[in-house]
Amino acid sequence: MSLAAEAAVATPDIARARRLVVKIGSALLVDDAGLREGWLRGLCADVAEWRARGADVVLVSSGSIALGRRVLGLQAGPLTLEQSQAAAAVGQIRLARAYEEMLAPHGVITAQILVTLEDTENRRRYLNSRATVETLLGLGVVPIVNENDTVATDEIRYGDNDRLAAQIAVTCGADQLLLLSDVDGLYTANPKTDPAARHLPVVAHLTPEIEAMGGDPVSGLSKGGMKTKLMAARTAVSGGCAMAIAEGSVIRPLSAVAQGARVTWFLPEGDPQAARKRWIAAMKPRGELVVDAGAARALANGRSLLPAGVRQVSGVFHRGDPVLIRGPSGAALAQGLARYDSTDAARIAGRRSEEIAAILGGNIRAALVHRDDMAVNR
Repeated sequence: MSLAAEAAVATPDIARARRLVVKIGSALLVDDAGLREGWLRGLCADVAEWRARGADVVLVSSGSIALGRRVLGLQAGPLTLEQSQAAAAVGQIRLARAYEEMLAPHGVITAQILVTLEDTENRRRYLNSRATVETLLGLGVVPIVNENDTVATDEIRYGDNDRLAAQIAVTCGADQLLLLSDVDGLYTANPKTDPAARHLPVVAHLTPEIEAMGGDPVSGLSKGGMKTKLMAARTAVSGGCAMAIAEGSVIRPLSAVAQGARVTWFLPEGDPQAARKRWIAAMKPRGELVVDAGAARALANGRSLLPAGVRQVSGVFHRGDPVLIRGPSGAALAQGLARYDSTDAARIAGRRSEEIAAILGGNIRAALVHRDDMAVNR
């Protein structure tokens, strides 16, 4: 599809987002004087409005290091790893408090979630993170997510919140991701240096031509440039999530996008749930569960797999590992991510939920494989 043809494709409507992840860049949140309270107050008013519409909202917020370094009086320019971690430790608590104080008047509860790259690459941690976010959203909470800069080293870092936001969007099954930045979208070239650069309102497919348009950061406060945003787009759209890049300095940035502000939309490949099911189905199983006829019927009807329906557990697997689920005849029915390791799964197989706590002696999870973590064969 040509660039001209892509521009004519219908774009998503942020006002109709069911689950929206918003990434906030440091340059929007913090300036030379410190936290931009007026801007943050406007953003929080938007968040409250979207929540009132029934949308789930997750914020992925940069700014902890930028805010902390000002509080500590650290010099301009690059910081050492230790200085960055110290600045993050100071800035994170102030940033979380700022969100809490500005969303509270709208009746919105906030929570802070700090993650590293390992948390989304390790399947067990991934499941834990996903379950936490799902529970918070189910309770009407707005999670504030940031990279855990106080402990992360280069080996376990995202290094920019563009890609982190995309991974969070895929993790929580968001249908839209909005990157608020200091640019209003993707151009065919750098508009600051090339007057012939054209703005692209819609990108239907991430081609090598599109990916070659990535540039360098334009702000001294932000780490991510267009290149990291395109990497984020690759993650988001392959996970079934539409992504937009918007210039976010206006007081009500979400409202501005809803009212037609210039952005670039990257169109999703399918829907988030279908993309997640494909990802699970493509994994190599680490073990197998054989279920009875009642459990097989429940799976066919879109239900989770409870321990009571399991007749046999084989293989060695850990929480978060993929397992193959077979019916009484041996036919492969589904594949999913186990919520118990193989040892505990064998101990509770065939047992009812009320028996599990006594057997395992601690907190329990009702499902052995939850329907959201399962790809059923049709």
